[in-house]
Amino acid sequence: MANIQKLNNVDHQSLRVKTGYGAEFGDDVMFAMTFPGEMRAIQAHYPILIYKDPNSGKLAPVALLGFERGENLFLKDGDWDAAYVPAMIRRQPFMVGQESSTGGERQRVVAIDVEHPRVNTDEGELLFLPQGGTTEYLEQTASMLEGLFHAQAASEAFMQALSERGLIQSVTLNIRLKDGSEYALEDFYTIDDEALQKADEQVLAELSQDGWLLPAYMMLASLSQLQSLIGRRNQRL
Repeated sequence: MANIQKLNNVDHQSLRVKTGYGAEFGDDVMFAMTFPGEMRAIQAHYPILIYKDPNSGKLAPVALLGFERGENLFLKDGDWDAAYVPAMIRRQPFMVGQESSTGGERQRVVAIDVEHPRVNTDEGELLFLPQGGTTEYLEQTASMLEGLFHAQAASEAFMQALSERGLIQSVTLNIRLKDGSEYALEDFYTIDDEALQKADEQVLAELSQDGWLLPAYMMLASLSQLQSLIGRRNQRL
């Protein structure tokens, strides 16, 4: 069970974080949330689809990593078999927390799940220096978390902009492997390529001005990675 705590150099002075990748760290996930700002890097390795949260109903772009729950085709011998690792994978076991300041305002803090399998006191990256200062690893992590906080808002605005213009459609991906087995991915959405191509100049200008046109094209281009993902699955048969 997760145990989320605000990170500090007193209670967590001796903590270390393992930085490899593997199912033992919870990395065996079928997809990972992604954001407009990283889609240029994501589309070079992963298909980008849209997932609808069954609880909130919110739409979010995701990088597809496998074809069934618990399958991540990029895990290999304790490492990640791609040049770019999605930020939502890299940020574990950290997250952005919030607390009230003395003035009553909410401020962001770095939080950590101390029960996460990456967290220990024996091996991995130190978080704090002996004198109490932060290590370069923690500083880089904090910077990434700050970026992810803003990226979340950008992602929601991106999805809203596409939805309002009728540019999102449901999709069923029928995957056939070399052994004859088949998968049908039915719970995802994608950008309606035809609708985007037929969009009038005003719509395209609005999307471009708001910074959404490029990530939309990145999402469409990323679908070419589907065959590469199928190839990874075939190699494991």
